[in-house]
Amino acid sequence: MSRRVVSLWFPRLASDRFLRSRPIDAPFALTHRQGNTERLYCLNAAASQQGLHTGMGYSDARAFCLDLQTHPADPAGDQAFLQVLARWAKRYCPWVGLEGADGLVLDITGSAHLFGGEAPLLHDIHQRLARAGLFVRSGVADTRGAAWALAHYGKGIAARAQQLDAIGQLPVAALRLDQKPSIALQRLGVRSIADLHALPRATITRRFGPEVLLRLDQALGTQAETISPLPDPPAYQVRLSLPDPIGLQADVMAGTARLLDQLCDKLTAQEMGARVLQLCLRRVDKGTQEIDIRLARAMRDPQRILTLFERGIGDIDAGFGIDQMRLVATLVEPVAVEQVTHSQVEAGDKLDDLITRIGNRIGLDNVQRFLPADSHIPERSFIVAPAAYSTPAGRWVSLRERPIQIFPPEPITGAGATPPASLRWRRMSFRVERATGPERIAPEWWLSDENWRSGVRDYWKVETKQGRRLWLFYTPQNPAWFVQGQFA
Repeated sequence: MSRRVVSLWFPRLASDRFLRSRPIDAPFALTHRQGNTERLYCLNAAASQQGLHTGMGYSDARAFCLDLQTHPADPAGDQAFLQVLARWAKRYCPWVGLEGADGLVLDITGSAHLFGGEAPLLHDIHQRLARAGLFVRSGVADTRGAAWALAHYGKGIAARAQQLDAIGQLPVAALRLDQKPSIALQRLGVRSIADLHALPRATITRRFGPEVLLRLDQALGTQAETISPLPDPPAYQVRLSLPDPIGLQADVMAGTARLLDQLCDKLTAQEMGARVLQLCLRRVDKGTQEIDIRLARAMRDPQRILTLFERGIGDIDAGFGIDQMRLVATLVEPVAVEQVTHSQVEAGDKLDDLITRIGNRIGLDNVQRFLPADSHIPERSFIVAPAAYSTPAGRWVSLRERPIQIFPPEPITGAGATPPASLRWRRMSFRVERATGPERIAPEWWLSDENWRSGVRDYWKVETKQGRRLWLFYTPQNPAWFVQGQFA
């Protein structure tokens, strides 16, 4: 049985992926910055019909097509989507690899008959991709090079052992040559693959090097070319089948410990850590109990993780017994290898474990921490972030003392540019003992904030006889006094 290869080319992969979720019935293009110029990255069919092309400058494209709509490109997302397509293509054959940044190659040797032949198989591929909103071109041949040539410069299915007849009239660029030798061959009048095949091989090698003949031989099948399939992603799951059902909490914890040891060994070998774990317990009556653990940090320490399962295992209903246990890391993250002291590890571990325990009860997103932000505006000098998805920022840098509590400005009665001798705030009366200031803060003109429409603010630190230490400010451009914070 001769080898058969399918080449799939997605010339509009990036734009099709974007338009799948946001359809646009107009010329559309994705753009990316190359040097100091914004250029077209990928176009839809309507934009191509307007005469636009990939690599064209954005300003030139707008001059040709005034109604052109654009969006920044996402090359990383496109590659991830191509990986998804590669996994989908395994429904046709187990041997699927990537062909550049916008194509797939499938070795369908021995599997085409399952779909009624090569033509029905291609028809099924095109139909399914069209329903998904993807435009694809394809080619089938005995070799990877010939299939690529048909997908990019021709169409159809090459007959077995007839590669030269199928691709002979295609341009030499169909041999996957670099731009320089391809242009040089065309200038010499060698425009088709058949013309190149008729030339003396020694002459070709002396003039253009071995690459041209290598690509020609790969396309015609005289030189072997392998297809490297995508490796299957590692499965971070382990299972334990029990000869006799168990139901005691101690027995379930012991089984979980065995599973964690195996799972953490896999994670360590791949330098990964688990963020979400699921323990599935199957009872003898075929019922299942599931325990989900969300971790504040990616971890692979079985002893630390085991203690986090105690509460969930204590609440399970074992029924007539558990005969199978399965542990799955449903979300993993890379964990860099680092060398730390025992004291550093212990301090960080205790905090992460505390966040994990609290977060599994109220939600990890509800355990938050304050982080410094690069702004001299008081209410913008910090951000609130989930503690599980952020790291402490160390010491806060502040040239002036800031209050322990900041709230939206609350107006008070006062006249003049100095703090009033007495004030009434939140239905309480205060007499000012000492005032320190002013500290003038100007608004950030590049940001629009309704709260700073009154212009600059003069901040004062005020100590009252009643013991309160308040943070007041005065707006000289629109005279008024406000309280915005309290010191400890």
